[in-house]
Amino acid sequence: MDIAYFNIIKIKENKSRKKYCILYEKQYFIVMDFLKFRDVRFAYQPVEDDVDEDGKQIIPPVIFDNFSADLPGGFVSLVGPNGSGKSTFMLLAAGRILPENGSVSLLGHDTASISEEERDILASYIYQNMELETEEKVSVLLDFVYKNGKHKGNAPAIREESGDFMEEIKSVFELESSMEKKLCALSKSEMQRVLLAFSLLYGSLSIFMDEPLFALEEPQKEKALAYLRDFCKKTGVSVYISMHELDLTKKYAETVLLFYPNHDIDLGTVEEVLTNEDLEKAYGVPAAMLKHSEIITRENIKAKDELVRKVNDIASSVD
Repeated sequence: MDIAYFNIIKIKENKSRKKYCILYEKQYFIVMDFLKFRDVRFAYQPVEDDVDEDGKQIIPPVIFDNFSADLPGGFVSLVGPNGSGKSTFMLLAAGRILPENGSVSLLGHDTASISEEERDILASYIYQNMELETEEKVSVLLDFVYKNGKHKGNAPAIREESGDFMEEIKSVFELESSMEKKLCALSKSEMQRVLLAFSLLYGSLSIFMDEPLFALEEPQKEKALAYLRDFCKKTGVSVYISMHELDLTKKYAETVLLFYPNHDIDLGTVEEVLTNEDLEKAYGVPAAMLKHSEIITRENIKAKDELVRKVNDIASSVD
């Protein structure tokens, strides 16, 4: 990968050509040629029996249309209101879904032309509200992921080179008390911390995380983000993370992608992108009210997760 000094101010859509251009000004150290979108079009397929009040099939809207952009590596935070395209963007970037038209290139590889094994080495992915149902103990699964990924069970610690990576991960994500628990018996906070550990232990060249921290206590979030930022800097592995806590993005992110309801995207540093004017435009509420909006969003995510867990518990008891 090429390394260069430059600063990306914003991606702004050229209305006449539906292209995205990059403007440069100051200088920062970032990885070039990490992620490329070329003329990408994507919309989700209609869901059978999903009809409106008149009985007509609901056709999902086009999320990206002729979208092109060159995006940097590093520690990148995705922010914006629900439904603005953050999750779809990351799914496309990590090769978990493919565009209808156009191409996505991750670290020089067309995501439509690689095997699943190659894709997993290029990118790990943590889905929003991700759950893994298995009776295996956390200790067994962590060991399996570590030994069967790119690290092959042997990697130095990030903060202490003489230390062991596995032990450091267990400490950072506070997993010691969870090691002998079955994965299916974990709390949501424990599950999210185990998933964070999986994503790093596997050894992929990039990691995409969709709301991976919402169930964690505030000190745990700070500890995880500080470590992820250090991990990016010391290993060269890029992390794209979506989260609703703007204060945490401002404190830890190197680069920010701000998504708007019409799927426009601004790209730059925290100072360049997260202005009160742009935040109010993206979220549709005064900047002073955004903290309240973030709390409501996190509560909604937790409520949906709890509902899903209860439904699954009922289904399991019936079986």
